[in-house]
Amino acid sequence: MTSLELSALAPSEQHFLASKLLSDYVECIDDDRLEEWPDLFVDNCVYQVIARENADRGLPTSAMFCDSRGMLRDRIVALRHANIYAKHYYRHVLSNVNVKGVQDGELLVQSNYVVFQTLVEGDTQIFNAGKYIDRMVATPDGLRLKSKRVVFDTYRIPNLLVTPL
Repeated sequence: MTSLELSALAPSEQHFLASKLLSDYVECIDDDRLEEWPDLFVDNCVYQVIARENADRGLPTSAMFCDSRGMLRDRIVALRHANIYAKHYYRHVLSNVNVKGVQDGELLVQSNYVVFQTLVEGDTQIFNAGKYIDRMVATPDGLRLKSKRVVFDTYRIPNLLVTPL
């Protein structure tokens, strides 16, 4: 599939492909297959987790920022081997996947998310909520993320943000 083919697809096909990539994305995180997570991005990608307050004001300060697939891999290596944090599990709920169109060969997609976090004691709480703003591109391996901007509404992150959202 080439970027030209994205614009030739019917809206229902674009929606299916975008929804499938988003489902694969959250499944990687929720199933703790984080080493596979960077493979859902192209090499020259951007991953940003930013507070809605900063996003709305055009401020660049992010809770997490990576500008290549290599940085995403480094983040996972650090998470696995260098960071110390309480064991936890995520469960994402996605809604309102909205394909905004194709621009410069990229599929523009916005969706909502809620992340529940369960700690080893078994307590589950809403950890984070917000929206994904994605730019997806066609590659020989299928649709991949060129950029993922995670804009979180949650005013305060209750503990360390180590796992990708």
